[in-house]
Amino acid sequence: MPLQNRVTPLGELVAEPGRGLVYGNRGCLHDEAGRVRRRYNGKRWIACRLEFRGWLRRPLLQPGRFTELFFLDEATALAAGHRPCALCRRSDYDRFGAIWRQLHPGDVGADAIDERLHVERVDPATRAQLTHEAELADLPDGSFVLRGGAPCLLLGSELLTWTAAGYTARRPRPSRGRALQITPPSLVEVLRAPWQPQVPLLHPSAQES
Repeated sequence: MPLQNRVTPLGELVAEPGRGLVYGNRGCLHDEAGRVRRRYNGKRWIACRLEFRGWLRRPLLQPGRFTELFFLDEATALAAGHRPCALCRRSDYDRFGAIWRQLHPGDVGADAIDERLHVERVDPATRAQLTHEAELADLPDGSFVLRGGAPCLLLGSELLTWTAAGYTARRPRPSRGRALQITPPSLVEVLRAPWQPQVPLLHPSAQES
């Protein structure tokens, strides 16, 4: 049986086979039996490399350790409210931090970044993920919105429906209208900046014709 540690763009933890392209954590979310008991534990939500320095990540969900999470790709991790890890993705983190300082000059260090992101991604009353209304035409590539109750990636002139196995149901992106934006506002602004590639570690299915 697959473990309940695949993360959707809505930040939900689901049991799906496969690991995607990005690994991360948001604290210890499971009990001693490996059952997920909470959505997050702390404000440091990071997105990491699947492999780094030969470190082994088995067995997963060990008692008292952080819960190993997996994302389809970087766009999914950003939508869920995760930012690049400063250890295993140092160059991405430094680039992310440089953009962040331009957006939020008063935020110094990872703690300040994580504090602001937490306000944007989590409803303190329900602990559920927040969404924000936005104009579709104003959102950059790599952003996620809800359309018909499903998370969809904005990429070029298309909307791509997210699934745990990849992107499907490609359709034209509307030129006008409003939608529920899933990706936290500050991360949308990072995607809007000249960051090349604009979305690191994007799943290959997003580029398929």
